[in-house]
Formats: sequence, C-alpha cells, structure tokens
Amino acid sequence: MAEDSDLERTESATPKRLEQAREEGQVARSRELTTFALLVTGFGGLYAMAGTVSANFEAVFRGAFIFDRAAAFEPGAMLQHLSLLGFHGAVTIMPILAACMVVALASPMALGGFMISGKPLGLKFSRLNPISGLGKMFSGQSLTTLGFAFAKSVLVGGVSILVMRHYRDAALGLGAESLHTALGHALQMVANTCIWIIASMLVLVLFDVPYQLWQHAKKLRMTKEEVKREFKESEGDPFIKGKIRQQQREMARRRMMAQVPQADVIVTNPTHYAVALQYQDGSMKAPRLLAKGADLVAARIREIAAEHNIPVLESPPLARALFQHTELNQEIPAALYGAVAEVLAWVYQLRRWHKDGSGNAPDAPSELAVPPELDIPARGAGSLA
Repeated sequence: MAEDSDLERTESATPKRLEQAREEGQVARSRELTTFALLVTGFGGLYAMAGTVSANFEAVFRGAFIFDRAAAFEPGAMLQHLSLLGFHGAVTIMPILAACMVVALASPMALGGFMISGKPLGLKFSRLNPISGLGKMFSGQSLTTLGFAFAKSVLVGGVSILVMRHYRDAALGLGAESLHTALGHALQMVANTCIWIIASMLVLVLFDVPYQLWQHAKKLRMTKEEVKREFKESEGDPFIKGKIRQQQREMARRRMMAQVPQADVIVTNPTHYAVALQYQDGSMKAPRLLAKGADLVAARIREIAAEHNIPVLESPPLARALFQHTELNQEIPAALYGAVAEVLAWVYQLRRWHKDGSGNAPDAPSELAVPPELDIPARGAGSLA
C-alpha cells in the first residue's frame, strides 16, 4: 500500500514500537564489530600468554616425538599418548578460547543490549516464499551488504599484501638465521601483520556501526497515521476522552446541585457568579462552600435557592472572591471570615424575622470588607469550578 512506502515513513519509531521490535528480535547488530572484538581478544590473548603458550606447546611437540619402542607397537598406548598431548594443548589455549566465547556473546549487546527472544525461531511460511526471497536478494540492502563485503575484502587483502611486501626481504632472510632467531623474527612479523589487519578492521567497524544503527532506525520508521493510531491505542481516543470528561463534569455538577438546598445563603455577583455557603455551629470550624458556578450554572443555583427559600445576597466583591479562592466542599479563606460572618448574621436575623412575623425585615449588608487582593474576577465563565 502507498501508506507503507518508505517515502511516507517519516516519523521516528515510538518507544512502544521499539519495545515491540525488541520482543520480535529486531535490534541493531554489527557483524564487523563482533569480528573485530574477536580478533582483538584472540590476538591480545596470544600476545599476553605468548611465553606460556610457547613453553607448553614446545613441551607438547617434544612429547609427540618421544616415546618408547613398546608403545610404537601398541595402538591403544599410542592413542592414549596422543589424547594426553591433545588435552595439554587444549588446556593451554582454553583461556583464550573462553575469552573469545565471552566476547562473541557480549559484543552484540554493545548495540542492541541484552535480549532473549524466541520469536525469530518461530516458523513463518512467508520466509519460504521464493518470490519474496528473490526480492530480498536484489533489494537495496542486499546490494549494500554485497558492496560492503567487497570493500572489506579489498581493504583487508590490500593491507595484507602491503605488509607482506614490506617484510618480503626479511622473510627471505630467515633461512640464513639460526632456528631460535628465525623463529623469533617470524613470530614478530606475524604479530605485526595481525596488528595491521586488525587496524584495517577498525576502519570497517567505525563505518559499519553507525550504518547499522541508521539502517535499524530507518527500518522501524512509522507513518504519521501509525503514530496517531498508536497514540489513540495507548492514550485513548481524544473524542472519547472528551466525552468521558464531559460526563464526569456533568455528574460532578449534579452532585454539587444536590447540595444547594442544604446551603444557608447564596452570594451572587448578581448574575455572573453564585456561591452557596453553609455553616453549622459546633460541627464546622468555618463556613463551607457547597456549590459555585458562573453564568448558566449560577442561574441554576439561584433557581434552586428560590425553590427552597434560601436567602440570596447580592455582593459582587464577596461572590468573586469566594468563587476564585474557595474550592468545593472546602472552608472559606480566613481573610473572608469577617465578611461572611456579617452575611450569616443577616441570615439569622432574617430567619427570626420570618419566624416572628412582626416588624421590618433586616437590612441586607452592603459594605462587606473584602481584601482587594482577593477580589479578582474569575477566569472562564460557565464552569462549575
């Protein structure tokens, strides 16, 4: 499909996509790094243990040519003698082989880290498709691998030829030297040749490692649609989440409205804001805000107050301060204690007047002390805040 083309895979792989790739065994690997590490380990081990290896193998060679006459006519004795010599030779190089085995297992982790996955071993019939196999043989990645192998052969072979030409005269002169001296010079030439070959492999590693990392990242690239789909799967559809939040707000608003009939007084702006306050002497340390809202919500609070004969006081500064600085079911700020106390005193007088039914109704407080720093118009009307 067009959406799966490399041209449209412009987005870097997400952490989830990288984790899925690791579970499937898709991690960056560099064969050249492993080969280089093995060569360095093997040559370094031989160089470090040169004295021990030389002495042990000299003993093995001496033992191979020293035997008694009786053992020569007994096949069992000869095999036992040969096995003993082989065991001594294996023990000699065992530390080097063990180090190479550890490096062979650890070097691939330098790029992709430690990973155990059985999915790459699973049977996939798509791998048996000859058409897709031919496509992979002539793909850009295969051609790149072939070109890299050719360049590696040219580089390593060229370095080897140059080193051998450099030591050509010295190699021909070994015949004129004593056995001990010639052997030392020969080993020195071999060691120098190995060093130059390993150095040429380092050039390949410095090129191959960044290329493998880039190729792996390119292979896991995603389209914009795939990133959006993954975001929806992990975070949820924004439309559905919006609906859920809307329902949650509606449920919270209904719960809040259910508490309005329990209020002692409603303080309004008079039209923009409305807050419902309650105070129970003995059970509350300070008056508590039961409900608040702006615009339509404020109008609904006033309607419920009218239905339940709850006193409504118009005090814009106090209404704004309570709306802005008090959360639902929380006590009012200490700075508003005085103003709210006057409001509650008016409410209690109003209740007594209704109960007695005589005299004039108490005057509503008009000049309430609200600190200027609290009288800040609330932002965003229409919410239950």
